[in-house]
Amino acid sequence: MSDSLSPVWLSAATSLTATLITCICGTALAGWRLRRSGVVFAVLDGFFILPLVLPPTVVGFLLLLLFGRHGPLGRVLWTMGVSAVFSWPATVIAATVASFPLMYITARASLEQVDSDYLDAARTLGASEWRVFRRVALPLAAPGLIAGTVLSFARAFGEFGATLMLAGDIPGKTETLPLAIYFAVEAGEKVRAAEWCVIDVMLSLLLLFVLYAWTHKQFPVRASARRG
Repeated sequence: MSDSLSPVWLSAATSLTATLITCICGTALAGWRLRRSGVVFAVLDGFFILPLVLPPTVVGFLLLLLFGRHGPLGRVLWTMGVSAVFSWPATVIAATVASFPLMYITARASLEQVDSDYLDAARTLGASEWRVFRRVALPLAAPGLIAGTVLSFARAFGEFGATLMLAGDIPGKTETLPLAIYFAVEAGEKVRAAEWCVIDVMLSLLLLFVLYAWTHKQFPVRASARRG
């Protein structure tokens, strides 16, 4: 890995890993939550969405309490010879927690839009709940799920506060692109910070272009109607 581009590769690797975890967990939890209601599940919704409304530094501090050496999870990991904080896995944890609410909200909204008649028809034909979810609900909700995945990746790619609290800024190990920009400005290296910013903006625009092109390919009639 080139030292000059290591923040880019670290951000990409972190974001892709976090997005994969977020996509699987967010979609699974949204599907599990779909047919359930009540105060307990409303509280769970609030818990799942909480990282979206909390300041990133607060999220990072709570993660540090949880995964630190004396935290409940950190103590267990330490007994196995594993330290989660100030390591590359810490950047993945921070990015996953920060991006999870976007995936969960989008996945739940997309699954709720699926016509229940299709699901009931599949159940009538003898399909199990898992098969109904996998073969009927997921394909019908795919546009929203893909959009949620893209948004989650963008959020993970731009994560800063929680990453700084939990993983620190270790060049070549935990220094993601947002951290590289921040500390370059702090060191007075404005040219270098500007270069990182240009790379970040280009990657973000590319991501938005892919999402825009995919959306208009999937919904050409609606796009044409809006132009008319």
